[in-house]
Amino acid sequence: MASPSSCSIRTLNILICNKMNSDDNNIMPIRTSDTFSESSSGRNMGKSNFAALLPKAQVEATVRQWLDDDMPSFDVGGLVVGTKSREAQLWMKSPGIFAGRPFFDAVFHALNCTVVWEESVAVEGEMVWATSDYKILMATVSGPVNALLQGERTALNTLSRCSGVATMSAEAVDMARAIGWTGLVAGTRKTTPGFRIVEKYGLLVGGAATHRLDLSQMVMLKDNHIWSAGSITNAVKLARKAAGFSQKIEVECQNLQEALEASTAGADIVMLDNFEPMRLKADAKIIKEKFPHVIVEASGGITTETMNDYLSEHVDVLSQGKLTQGYACVDYSLKIFAKKKSTTHRRRSTMEF
Repeated sequence: MASPSSCSIRTLNILICNKMNSDDNNIMPIRTSDTFSESSSGRNMGKSNFAALLPKAQVEATVRQWLDDDMPSFDVGGLVVGTKSREAQLWMKSPGIFAGRPFFDAVFHALNCTVVWEESVAVEGEMVWATSDYKILMATVSGPVNALLQGERTALNTLSRCSGVATMSAEAVDMARAIGWTGLVAGTRKTTPGFRIVEKYGLLVGGAATHRLDLSQMVMLKDNHIWSAGSITNAVKLARKAAGFSQKIEVECQNLQEALEASTAGADIVMLDNFEPMRLKADAKIIKEKFPHVIVEASGGITTETMNDYLSEHVDVLSQGKLTQGYACVDYSLKIFAKKKSTTHRRRSTMEF
């Protein structure tokens, strides 16, 4: 993760939690001038509204499934707190890239609650330097108190994980850009079942590429496909009959000979899987010289710590399963206040479900 000193710093008026107040239920926020950091990777230059990509019906159905899973029967705690209208404040408590806002909105929209965001801070794709001592206020949620608590954990889980993916993705992209590599850092299809849309969204917000979203988006021919078809050439030709011109075909290759066969057969992308760095760079150069139109992807056991060893002008894509399998979650909390606070200075979220 980039440090404040390595980022372009701009001053914002942000809400922080007084370090001396240890009682989270009685947080007294103070408005102060503090530093808020934005990564230098260009993630936020000409921002894209990735929330516009999301299929509304699918997100609503997915969120409903999450909520049903968390409350399959009686909510005794909800009975205890009742249904009076209350407000809760969303606090960010550890540093990271903020991501997952549309899913947080969708959870509370499903429970008939309203989310009002701190628009100067809650910007997806930006690095927020929150800590456990200096919590940053991101949003206020209002609605029946039992509904606030029914959505609390689901909304926080989603936000913390999406931000975690975005943070690790941003770190990887920033490292690649720092040495002048202009290719794509990508995730893989190694996502959490039932949570793929959130993790893929986090990749985009963090500046990485999603890779294929699912089995239907792009053809990926791996060792099992090739063994079943008898050869790489047979597999590619049969796949092309069904995929036509509208889908790319990628072939997972274990050596240079397989990559050359795949390229000759008409593959659009060759994945050099589990290659040693020096071998990868040499073989990628040969492939590009013979087939300049073929995309070369490096994959297999590559991590943020080792990725620089694999970067080369002849490698177009570097994919890491760890971006959606090994990320650390960003810490958030949602705290209810018994008395409503004014929100006249805030603007409602523009992403509604």
